[in-house]
Amino acid sequence: MIAELGHFALILAFAVSLFQASVPLIGAAKGWPAWMDAARPAAIAQFGLVGIAFAALTVAFVTSDFSVVLVYENSHSAKPMLYKFSGVWGNHEGSMLLWVMILSLFGAAAASFGEHLPPSLRARVLGVQASIGAAFYAFIIFTSNPFMRFDIAPFDGRDLNPLLQDPGLAFHPPFLYLGYVGLSMAFSFAVAALLEGRVDAAWARWVRPWTLAAWMFLTVGIALGSWWAYYELGWGGFWFWDPVENASFMPWLLAAALLHSAIVVEKREVLKSWTILLAIMAFGFSLIGTFIVRSGVITSVHSFASDPQRGVFILAILASFVGGALTLFAARAGTMQAKGVFAPISREGALVLNNILLAVAAFVVFIGTVWPLIAEMFFDRKLSVGAPFFEKAFTPFMIVLALVLPVGAIIPWKRGNIRRALMPLRGAAALALAVMVLVFAISTGHSGLAVIGAGLGSWLVFGALAELKFRTGSAGFSRLRRLPRADWGKACAHAGLGVTFIGISLLMAWQVEDIRTLPVGGTFEIAGYEVTLAEVHEEPGPNYTSTKATMRVAKGGREIAVLHPEKRVYPVQAMPTTEAAIQSGLFRDIYLVIGDEQQGGGWAVRSYIKPFAIWIWFGCGLMALGGLISLSDRRYRVAAGARRKQPLGVPAE
Repeated sequence: MIAELGHFALILAFAVSLFQASVPLIGAAKGWPAWMDAARPAAIAQFGLVGIAFAALTVAFVTSDFSVVLVYENSHSAKPMLYKFSGVWGNHEGSMLLWVMILSLFGAAAASFGEHLPPSLRARVLGVQASIGAAFYAFIIFTSNPFMRFDIAPFDGRDLNPLLQDPGLAFHPPFLYLGYVGLSMAFSFAVAALLEGRVDAAWARWVRPWTLAAWMFLTVGIALGSWWAYYELGWGGFWFWDPVENASFMPWLLAAALLHSAIVVEKREVLKSWTILLAIMAFGFSLIGTFIVRSGVITSVHSFASDPQRGVFILAILASFVGGALTLFAARAGTMQAKGVFAPISREGALVLNNILLAVAAFVVFIGTVWPLIAEMFFDRKLSVGAPFFEKAFTPFMIVLALVLPVGAIIPWKRGNIRRALMPLRGAAALALAVMVLVFAISTGHSGLAVIGAGLGSWLVFGALAELKFRTGSAGFSRLRRLPRADWGKACAHAGLGVTFIGISLLMAWQVEDIRTLPVGGTFEIAGYEVTLAEVHEEPGPNYTSTKATMRVAKGGREIAVLHPEKRVYPVQAMPTTEAAIQSGLFRDIYLVIGDEQQGGGWAVRSYIKPFAIWIWFGCGLMALGGLISLSDRRYRVAAGARRKQPLGVPAE
């Protein structure tokens, strides 16, 4: 009965979304206040209904109701409760239900906190948001119904994919979807602005917090996915340039560009057309990511790879919304005239360069991701594009971006002087140079990657601190405390990017790897550490059996760690997984993996010493924290620009 209630609530949410996608838009076009005001209760009602549907599916998973087909295919009675809960979105149908619930959540939030928006713009934003929801409700109801039942319930389920039975993967998808789907608000604001024929500083102030929230959640989601790949898959890496990884990274890059572009619109009322285009493309790439994950056209270790018919449906949604928005953009381009002018050497110029670098970097990732598909479709050739291509094609843009960011944050608006802007950054440059010299001195083989990466990362970190000092002037600490939270957030995010740069470059340049067969009781040396395989034994788990090793790590004759890598087998799906054992430290990780028992005796053992690995995720955390600090700035929460009495821009002709 609960499953039927969820299905009925989902259909009602679809009906409400159709109402919300039509009546408020008609009201905005006709100037009918009552019709425009209908958008707010409709958005809240839609969220409540889809929330009921999601709760019903959650109850089915938690209670192991195997009469529901989706529960049977993705759960098991012996599965731990955390993974029964996360199993709700660990599949195609359930994850799409989470997708539309988050979509409706953002719509309800805009309805609840958008009281300062002009009624016509609010009605159009909520109407466009509902139209996206209606398309995906139709997709779920007609192609991916999560509430289908068996006539006769099976005794037990087929279990969740063992790779997804991990805390990192339990929380990774919700954060990722909050970022993916959150960009729909920027898209809705962009389309609503095109319909209104007005884009100005107030519009930029309204759109920034939604974009910032989506970017922040996307940062956390990508970091969680990278962390999971690092410790769960046992291959020792944190980023594989996998198509699904790239599908989340491309919107992240475009959302970062959109954030910086919106600043220019807000402060100087220029780059209007470019900002609207970025808002459309950022969400468009989120839809492309949804297509990649669910169509099966590109294989990935962690894609849903559903049947191509579902992919065609998503492709139709992508073409309709992005194509329609771009058509409207072309028709309204003449209404978005810039009001200000600026010199190339200025804050605006630096932000334009920032946007170009981020957008081109996203395009490079896109080409590398889809090129194997293009080669197979049009040239009948099977190709693979791996890390070497992405590292060589993508890295130069990030190097230039890192060089520009600290200067762009300090240089004045409208017209600046490079020499004068660099004066406050002299200390940061000296410290970054000192770090480069230090890294060069201790690098084995004088690795250029380590020196450049550490130098650029330090330049970003010290540049962010120098900017804070520059903003305080001679007032000192008292002025520092009164700085707007947005300034603190920007400095934190830029410093976080620098910390991530340092972690990635030093890990890739200095990591040490050892692969060997080792008997029980055997010892080997890696990078000054002595590792001993003390014991290997079988151990039962709640829904798996584990081959667990005890490995002792010593340095200079003193034991510093006892680690327990595992190899698990989940009998229901007959699938093995690798559980790496990691001792994390501030400056290095000891990373051990146990493999299969070898025919000639002994066990396959893979070992890594990974310098500065934890800095990668600490830097991502700082970037997300910077977004959160900026989001807490009252100016963005209440969209103070909405209170302006002057007209909201150039009306459409």
